[in-house]
Amino acid sequence: MSKRVIRTEKAPAPVGPYNQAIAVSGELVFVAGQIPLDAGSGEIVGAGDVTQQTQQVMANLEAILKASGAGFDDVVKTTVFLADMNDFAAMNAVYAKYFDEATAPARACVQVSRLPKDVLVEIDCIAVIGG
Repeated sequence: MSKRVIRTEKAPAPVGPYNQAIAVSGELVFVAGQIPLDAGSGEIVGAGDVTQQTQQVMANLEAILKASGAGFDDVVKTTVFLADMNDFAAMNAVYAKYFDEATAPARACVQVSRLPKDVLVEIDCIAVIGG
């Protein structure tokens, strides 16, 4: 099995010993959890606003998926991490703009006690390249 590191300057650089994404055997791409960091400024977008933060997270995911040769239509699984499950409806309203309900990926959503940089939302995904 071969693996390829995916990197793009259009999404935030990793802040630790991990990569933005890894493509496996040219078929699957595993995208690391994205938080609402602006790739250009390195600053958190939408402090205290889960809607703005989710929009930035989705933009980051989109940039990484594109760099791998995939898109939102190719995503088969996501995991959403929320600092507060009361933000679910607002996050879900943004998330729904990126995935058609009939073909949306499998998803897990969990509340966690804390996220990096104290953001409100983090999302990772798995996609089929060229799916």
